[in-house]
Amino acid sequence: MDQQLLVFVTVAEKQNFTRAAEELHMTQPAVSQYIQTLERTVGTKLLERSNKFVRLNKAGEIVYHHAKVILGQYARMQYLIDELMHTASGNLSIGASYTYGEYVLPHILAYMHEHYPLIKPTITIGNTKEIEDLVVSHGLDVGIVEGEFKDDRLYMEPFAEDFMYIIVSLKHPLAARKKIRLSELNKETWIVRELGSGTREATEKMFDRFKLYPHNIMEFGSTQIIKESVEAGLGITMLSHWAVRKEISLGTLKILELDETPVTRKFSLITQSTPFYTKSMEVFLSILRRKDIFSFMKGGTLS
Repeated sequence: MDQQLLVFVTVAEKQNFTRAAEELHMTQPAVSQYIQTLERTVGTKLLERSNKFVRLNKAGEIVYHHAKVILGQYARMQYLIDELMHTASGNLSIGASYTYGEYVLPHILAYMHEHYPLIKPTITIGNTKEIEDLVVSHGLDVGIVEGEFKDDRLYMEPFAEDFMYIIVSLKHPLAARKKIRLSELNKETWIVRELGSGTREATEKMFDRFKLYPHNIMEFGSTQIIKESVEAGLGITMLSHWAVRKEISLGTLKILELDETPVTRKFSLITQSTPFYTKSMEVFLSILRRKDIFSFMKGGTLS
C-alpha cells in the first residue's frame, strides 16, 4: 500500500505519468498499474487525465492529503527504527530562551559534540513564548524555556533550578550597603526584559510577591543590553546568576544582599507530546536531565 501511495503522490506532484516514472525509476505502464490498483482499492477515480495533463479530482485531493501524512509517518517510523540500531546521529533542532540559550546551552553542546560528534544541532534563541510556538508548529524538535506553563499540545518537564538575584553596578550607592530593605528598591529605575520573556515573568512575580511598585521601569529586549546598561549606572535589574557570573567575577556587577533573594524558578524542556523520539533527541534529553549537568560549568567534568 505504501508503494501505491508513493506512486500516486509522485504522479500528482509531477502532473505527468512519464515524469513520475522517471522520478521513480519505473516504466510508465508500471506507474499506470499502481494508480489503477489504488483506484480500485478506494473505489473511485482519483485523477483527471488528458493528453496534456494529469490532475487530482476531489477524491484525489483527499487521498493526496492523507497519503502525504501516511508517507511522512512511515518515513519517521523507519528513521526511528534505523536510529535504534545505530549510533545517535543526524540533525537536531534545539530552541532555547535567552538565559539558558546564551549562557548554559553552549557548554551542553560542547559536551555533546565531544561525546556524540555525529549529532548536528541547529540552535534557535528566542523568548519563552517564541520557543513554545516553534515547538508547537514542529519548527523545533525540543525547546528549553524558563518557568512552567500548561499546554495540552506539548510535553513539559522541569529539569533544573535557576537562581535569580537583584543586580547593580559596582558604583551604585546600594552596592556598598550590607543590608538593604526591599522597599527601598521602589524608587530605583528597573531595567526589565520584554513581555513573553521568562525573565520578565519572574521579575513581575517577584514584584507581586514582595509588593514592589517601582516608579520607573525600562524595557529592553536583550539580556546583554540590560547588563551593559546596569553596568553603566542606568538602573538595576533581576537576572539569573548564569547570566552575570562572568561580570560578578570581574567585579563590574554586584549582587545585592537581600533576605528575600535569591528568587528561584525552573528551567523546563518542552517537546511534542509523542512518546517516540529519535536517538539524537534521547541523547540530548538524557544530558539535560543529569543531576550534575551544571557542575562541569564550574570547573568540573561530566563523567
